[in-house]
Amino acid sequence: MFRATLISNLRAGYVRYLSQVATSRPSTLQISEEKGVRYITLANPKTRNALSLHVLEELHEAVNKENPSLRCIVLGAEGKVFSAGHNLKELTAKDGHAYHQKVFDSCTRLMLALQNISVPVIAKVNGIATAAGCQLVASCDIVIATDTSSFSTPGGGVGIFCSTPGIPLVRCVPRKVSAHMLLTGLPISADEALRAGLVSKVVPESELDSEIQRTIEAIVSKSKAVIALGKSFMYRQMEMKIEDAYREGSCVMVNNINMNDGQEGINSFIEKRKPNWSHKC
Repeated sequence: MFRATLISNLRAGYVRYLSQVATSRPSTLQISEEKGVRYITLANPKTRNALSLHVLEELHEAVNKENPSLRCIVLGAEGKVFSAGHNLKELTAKDGHAYHQKVFDSCTRLMLALQNISVPVIAKVNGIATAAGCQLVASCDIVIATDTSSFSTPGGGVGIFCSTPGIPLVRCVPRKVSAHMLLTGLPISADEALRAGLVSKVVPESELDSEIQRTIEAIVSKSKAVIALGKSFMYRQMEMKIEDAYREGSCVMVNNINMNDGQEGINSFIEKRKPNWSHKC
């Protein structure tokens, strides 16, 4: 009896210990929320904000955290490296095939979540974004970058071609630009990224915060329901034939017009007043 109780207590203590270890793992993100805007900051500059499995899982949780009043997400980073991509220390043979697959499955879930979430996601880039870090940038809806930032997919140089980073990249920039980035690994400047379509806006570092704020204000001044509908169709129609896109787009427009906020927008324009959005369909 005593022995069984002792074993039971030891097991319970070990479980508590494992739980404490798991929960005491330091966060690699800084997360805050204000007036419907969620700020997520990669906060591990010592690792060049590497996207370890832990970071990928934390990012996914932070992006998908439920809040009905959420209007926009801003994804930034501490230090002069936005993100150097995957943590190569996790990709050695000792970790094994199954663990490697878990890392890339987690990465895929995050990148798709950025596109599938109903609110706009803004990447605030002030520095270097390489490999999966460049993938993270390319997966955001809007990218505001400083004029000293740069972007690259240099995986081939360490024997790992940037196959998954190339997925959103080739959907953002022309084929010849993406091929040059992927096959050579050479970086492109912020201005080159702007011309290619990887970046939405380039500003001096001193103007980055004000440009982010201007973009946020432009988003939150609109109907949440209308922006959600628009973002969803914007990505969906990219994969369609043009005839199918117009067919579905016409239906989307008609439904949009007949939404509460569609009619409110029309009436406010006619009446020359500021719209009073319900943010509902």
